[in-house]
Amino acid sequence: MELNNLKNKVEHYKEVLKNTDTYRKAWQTDTKPMILKLLQKIADDVKLKVKIEEKPQLENMEAIVLSLGTVKSGMSQKIEKGIELPLVKHNGSLIYQQLFNGKIMVIIQYPFIENYGQPRPPKTIAIYRPEELKDPYIIRHFEELVQEVTNWEDFDDDEPAKKIGFEMNFGNLKSDTK
Repeated sequence: MELNNLKNKVEHYKEVLKNTDTYRKAWQTDTKPMILKLLQKIADDVKLKVKIEEKPQLENMEAIVLSLGTVKSGMSQKIEKGIELPLVKHNGSLIYQQLFNGKIMVIIQYPFIENYGQPRPPKTIAIYRPEELKDPYIIRHFEELVQEVTNWEDFDDDEPAKKIGFEMNFGNLKSDTK
């Protein structure tokens, strides 16, 4: 009975499991501290107010979230005469999420206004092994976050494929008048 192909697959499987352990240890000792330090340095250098949080709730599935904050949107929902509910705007985030296999997924969470349409799905930038994640990549991720949130804030009809506004939130209210 020839088992060489199966033996090779089993060896590869064992190597992948070993890598998961290695990546998880690297996250704790090197990658997480490096990301935290560099994100704060970049924000300080460009004078951008951010909030950087560690999300350690799930062991070996931790995340680092750089948030551009939460503010009043300037809009409010009229509940009844004299009562308005302000709508809150989340300004967007850059997330470094440790995956189940120890690799790191980088995501941009777009800005959104609570109770106003559906938030745009997050944008996955890339997935890295810990040793692949270097300073220039993190700088580029930060730049991409700023570009994406700027595009969101500066929305207009130059790009007709995007949907936002009245029809998105209240449906098609056109009446059949003849």
